[in-house]
Amino acid sequence: MSIHTDGPWFKDEHGRVLLLRGVNLGGSSKVPYTPNGATHLAAGVYDHRNVSFIGRPFPLDEAAGHYARLRAWGLTFLRFLTTWEAVEHAGPGLYDQAYLDYLEEVIGRAADYGLQVFIDFHQDVWSRFSGGDGAPGWTLESVGFDLPHLAESGAALLHWAEGAAYPQMAWFSNNVRLAAGTMWTLFFAGNDLAPQVRIEGEPAQEFLQRHYLGAMQIVARRLRGRPNVVGYDTLNEPSPGFIGQRDLNVYPSPIRSWYCPTIFQSLLLGAGYPQEVDYWQFGVPRSRYLGKRTLNPRGVRAWRPGHDPIWQTHGVWDIGPDGQPRLLRPDHFCRVGDREVNFYRDYMRPFLKRVAQTVRQEDPTAIIFLESDPTSWDVHWAAEDAPGVVHAAHWYDGLTLVTKNYYPFMGVDSTAETLKVVVGLPGRIRRLYRDNLAYIKDITRQHMGNIPVLIGEFGLPFDLAGGKAYRTGDFTTHVRALDAYCNGMDDNLLSWTIWNYTADNDNQHGDQWNGEDLSIFSRDQQSDPTDINSGGRGLAGFVRPYARAVAGVPMRMSFNRRTGRFELLFRHDPAVVAPTEVYVPRLHYPHGGRVTVSDGEYTWDAEAQLLIYRHTPAQPEHWLRLERP
Repeated sequence: MSIHTDGPWFKDEHGRVLLLRGVNLGGSSKVPYTPNGATHLAAGVYDHRNVSFIGRPFPLDEAAGHYARLRAWGLTFLRFLTTWEAVEHAGPGLYDQAYLDYLEEVIGRAADYGLQVFIDFHQDVWSRFSGGDGAPGWTLESVGFDLPHLAESGAALLHWAEGAAYPQMAWFSNNVRLAAGTMWTLFFAGNDLAPQVRIEGEPAQEFLQRHYLGAMQIVARRLRGRPNVVGYDTLNEPSPGFIGQRDLNVYPSPIRSWYCPTIFQSLLLGAGYPQEVDYWQFGVPRSRYLGKRTLNPRGVRAWRPGHDPIWQTHGVWDIGPDGQPRLLRPDHFCRVGDREVNFYRDYMRPFLKRVAQTVRQEDPTAIIFLESDPTSWDVHWAAEDAPGVVHAAHWYDGLTLVTKNYYPFMGVDSTAETLKVVVGLPGRIRRLYRDNLAYIKDITRQHMGNIPVLIGEFGLPFDLAGGKAYRTGDFTTHVRALDAYCNGMDDNLLSWTIWNYTADNDNQHGDQWNGEDLSIFSRDQQSDPTDINSGGRGLAGFVRPYARAVAGVPMRMSFNRRTGRFELLFRHDPAVVAPTEVYVPRLHYPHGGRVTVSDGEYTWDAEAQLLIYRHTPAQPEHWLRLERP
């Protein structure tokens, strides 16, 4: 099957509309396989040039089992994770050819199971060495950072440095700490905001982007011609760093947890100046302020010997006559000359266009999956920027994600600038999910043209309530939450790839990264390796019937998990002669079911979990209904 875009839809070679269902593969692909790069492990972490990602998402001899499981669960579209570090960890321009060989082979084997993929160059808060994953360690070293001192200086919050004290779901705060905040600012706006920073004689912005794009290009070149490679994501959840910040004396995040230095304090901490910073305990509906705490009491510098702090060099701050640091340019990151900067317009959009141009030098038909700062909806795109694109937005039930508790009576309105908490009956919260997702479709139509939307990430932690389900074996709460999320997707006829499938997930360390545990599969739940469902978590919530190919334009699709009633309504397209295909999982219909159609005929292949419906063209609209016997 081929996939292309046509207006707001994905379509196949027959002209059928495709509703894609898939998964992010995999969560531990963020870290090296050899030596084990799980973020709770500290040994050897700074020998970052001598690593290998061969074996991520799984060793080749395990591929068949994992791919067969995903196929059986109806998840046939993979957001396949790789990282810049996986490709170019050894140094600038030194590509890991053995890893590229592995990448070709593992993606090729996905095709044997009818699995389509798009490649996600993943990152979180820039790099493993600034608290996340993505960029090689040498990128930070190239601008003067001293990697072993980033944690103690307060420049980064690192799992292996904090150990058991690592705060829950606080890794994203690194975007506004010194290390990641600086790297993002240099990557996108170095020419404007840090023109004195040069790497090997080249402006930092051009050096960093050129090498990132070079890694993308070498992967696209390797995978060119693979029939199951549909396209490429631009860059997972990019951050503006310090770009656009108007007040450097505030902590620039609405979510407060652990140490919360202002941006100015972050700059000073990295320069070796101890700071009294606000300390918060995260809570719902609001965090609790616990007072001041001293960060970097020993005055450790985040910068290597011989390297001055970048933002001091650029006049953002300096030492006053009294010998104390003082802020000189509070508007440095929000203005360039007389112009007020806009992150998306001035930096992100030109970068996205550059990604599209780079990929299509190798694969002219590749679909480009666009991402921007996930905290902002200020996304615009036009056909002349690049055709054949998809808005690959992410959506999470933020309250559940951050607290690791599911509140069926409470949710967050992600369309509100202040992330408003909404309280009501479960039905109201489900409507909130639907409306939040509808908002993504609306802004896509209004600001990006009539392009498809794919929710590239959604999901929930499986260690809810302190991992209660691991002790009881009861994943009912997870099923309930995932069902609510998927109902919102169906209500909006959205394609999606759930986060995530981690082949080496376990109950103790989850996805092997920063304490996250969102994998729909775990070895610790796999009691019977011969059972295709064994190891699955919350399956009944996301393994559900859906119209994977529609011989017309879908108008409505719904599934009631309790009653087993599935309904599809679509409008006839006279140009399409291929049938409509509906995935019908045995999980929900172990004893078959009753099918009713508006017209035409159908066949049900229970082994393939597939219902084939051929409608007659005599009427403009057609429907199909499926119920348990």
